[in-house]
Amino acid sequence: MGTENTQRLPEEGLTFESGFHEVMGHRVVHWERGHAELELEVLPKHLNRSGVIHGGVLSTLIDAVCGFAGVDPDDRRGVITLSLSVNFLGQVSDGRLRVVGKRRGGGNRIYFATGEVFDHAGELIAMGEGSFRLRSKPTLDGGASGS
Repeated sequence: MGTENTQRLPEEGLTFESGFHEVMGHRVVHWERGHAELELEVLPKHLNRSGVIHGGVLSTLIDAVCGFAGVDPDDRRGVITLSLSVNFLGQVSDGRLRVVGKRRGGGNRIYFATGEVFDHAGELIAMGEGSFRLRSKPTLDGGASGS
């Protein structure tokens, strides 16, 4: 287990690993069931040919924050995105983005969440909503449970 793609939330002592997280460079700054926040420092690798943040980066951030918002950090189950709709309202070329996700409803397996991306000045630049399915809980032997 490498440490380069492991992130720890200092206040909660939680860690998770993801190669895609490492490529994107976003970090979790708050995570509790029903609410999550991410940050991303906009770098040249996040920009499109026009020199502004790529819509795929914004979509990824919304997808990720909605996934975190739907899961209790102590549960640590994976999430599968069933649908995602994103609206682009502004653009940036640099600075730090703040991404806020909220679980809005649902049941034990399927839930609905919204995500919003704010620029360094607090202006809303993208928002989205989606439906998500919680993966089965792993068993003690590492396999998936029958639920």
